[in-house]
Amino acid sequence: MGGAAGAHRREVEAWRARRIAGLNSPGGWRALAGLAWLREGRNVVGRDPSSDVVLPAGPPRAGVIEVAGGRATGTFEREAAVTLDRRLVGTVELVDDSSGEPTMLEVEGLRFHLIERDGALGVRIRDPALPARDPVLLLPHFPVDPRWRVGASFEPYRPPREVAVETVAHVRERYEVPGALGFEVGGVPCRLEAFREPGQRHLFLVFGDATNGVETYGGGRYMYAKPPGRDGMTVLDFNRAYNPPCVFTPYATCALPLPGNRLAVRIEAGELRYEGH
Repeated sequence: MGGAAGAHRREVEAWRARRIAGLNSPGGWRALAGLAWLREGRNVVGRDPSSDVVLPAGPPRAGVIEVAGGRATGTFEREAAVTLDRRLVGTVELVDDSSGEPTMLEVEGLRFHLIERDGALGVRIRDPALPARDPVLLLPHFPVDPRWRVGASFEPYRPPREVAVETVAHVRERYEVPGALGFEVGGVPCRLEAFREPGQRHLFLVFGDATNGVETYGGGRYMYAKPPGRDGMTVLDFNRAYNPPCVFTPYATCALPLPGNRLAVRIEAGELRYEGH
């Protein structure tokens, strides 16, 4: 395959190689080793199974996280050797991931930090060594086909809307919706509402289609698109539609498609089901 089609295929293959490397990286989705939702008041953190936040390694009791009025404070035992920026930490106010830079704590090789989902606070735990034990070697996908690069017109919402989106974790995530994208698949008019993540220019698409639950993951797929140009147009490359993180780990809080983002057509492009999902 040569010319523009060959160049496109090589671009998609390079993107897929970067995606696999990211999944296998110490900070990737497959490094997730736990997720615990916090309650108001004291939450014990440690390896002991009776803890509110159970660590897969580390001391039986590392400390406590106190939640009050939507804020969380961690107090950790000196003997537990919990560190922040490689320094021992005692008591610290925890910043959640909505800021983009959560307070990242470490103990015996584990990393953990606070997450916030529509007012609920939780602790996400990573084991950087986990992906190396069982790496993703490839991602099954439909054949790359340039016909699945589809022109789309952007319909802006003025002002942008905000939606609370259902997730696989049964908590909601909030997204800004700057507008919707209109396009056609096989002559059938389609429309997807687009999300904009904090600090990002590209549009984030969470969508379902008629292949879900058969060839592709039943919970839908994700994709990014460049912001529209001055003519209000962009391109949707469904060859880059990918499985959400919850396909690879039970500890992700993946957004599900809005009801209007479940397309009746088949999108025969992008990633297929992975390991039985």
